[in-house]
Amino acid sequence: MTTNTTNTTTTTTLVIGATGTTGSRTAAQLTAAGHRVKAASRQATGVAGVAGVEPVPFDWYDPASHPAALDGVDRVYLIPPVGDSDPAPIMLPFLRQARTAGVHRAVLLSSSAIPEGGPAVGTVHRALPDLFAQWAVLRPSWFMQNFTGTHAHARSIRDEGIIWTATDIGRVGFVDAEDIAAVAVRALTDEQAPNTDLVLTGPETLGHDDIAAIITEVTGRCVVHRRLSYQQLRDRLTAQVPVEFAAMLAGMDRAIAAGAEDRITDTVHRLTGRPPGTFRALLDRQMRGGS
Repeated sequence: MTTNTTNTTTTTTLVIGATGTTGSRTAAQLTAAGHRVKAASRQATGVAGVAGVEPVPFDWYDPASHPAALDGVDRVYLIPPVGDSDPAPIMLPFLRQARTAGVHRAVLLSSSAIPEGGPAVGTVHRALPDLFAQWAVLRPSWFMQNFTGTHAHARSIRDEGIIWTATDIGRVGFVDAEDIAAVAVRALTDEQAPNTDLVLTGPETLGHDDIAAIITEVTGRCVVHRRLSYQQLRDRLTAQVPVEFAAMLAGMDRAIAAGAEDRITDTVHRLTGRPPGTFRALLDRQMRGGS
């Protein structure tokens, strides 16, 4: 684990997507550690419950919002535009602008399912080392928080008591967004940038049957996992997101069914010095009123 960190009085991090699942947690953890943060979102509302961040308006699809967001920033945490199956034409011009504006470190949120040069944000991943001397790509497994809050699985759990997937009996190293944020903070602030991609998982692999059973046990509400075909899931998702993105998400479920996410890594422990949290611990925390 790296222990040296940069001088917190001279750096400012732009957190894009600062109201989202990992962006809000990254902004909060950076601020708690004494780092200056510009919290970028379309509403420029800051981060709920977090004092000390500077809200700034930002929209990936509105280049006029980019210069002010980059003003005075020397590092950036990048959340790709949500639901865009080909974000490179939007993101790469912004990253070139960021480099010109003085940003020297970039940390990109990608996915364990998307390799360098792969679809969607994989193109941005491939370009990042040529744009910045200091960089990292976070490739987390599926978020534990997908089953809580406002996410699609969480909605179907609340509305129907059902988790719908095309994962069959495939297993996933689900990861807590708090752990993703903790790694993001290290990647942004350690004296030596990772300069690599980092696959992040929790401490165990679970199937969606296991997830449903744990939710049932911890919350007392009966939740079951219902299995769909790739085509059924794609059609279900098309009602919520663009068809190309729906097809990509359904394809990720199909890959899980084939075993693509049945792995765990030591990355969270190695970079943060503590083991990653379990899904049961997340639910226990939320039952006590935590995030």
